[in-house]
Amino acid sequence: MRDNAPAYAKAKSERVYLEEFRKTKKALLMREAEVAGHKSAATQEREAYASPDYLVVLDGLRAAVEEEERYRWMMVAAQAKIEAWRTLESSRRYEAKTV
Repeated sequence: MRDNAPAYAKAKSERVYLEEFRKTKKALLMREAEVAGHKSAATQEREAYASPDYLVVLDGLRAAVEEEERYRWMMVAAQAKIEAWRTLESSRRYEAKTV
């Protein structure tokens, strides 16, 4: 668990950063759409969402979420192993007392 904790923390920070950056990128792309002549917010938003630059950010976010989840499940599996070991040890101690 402790070996994966730093990698999990980095993966999570990357995901959170990309989630926030996605909003910034959308705003920048909406501004570009406004300069290009799209006056309403709805058309600016549509242009921003359709932009290849926005899709690159989404691909990065998808990869970041995948990485974070991989490390999170590694941590969950490690915790389950520890709990199984604790249960076995508790049972072993109980059996040793009763014999």
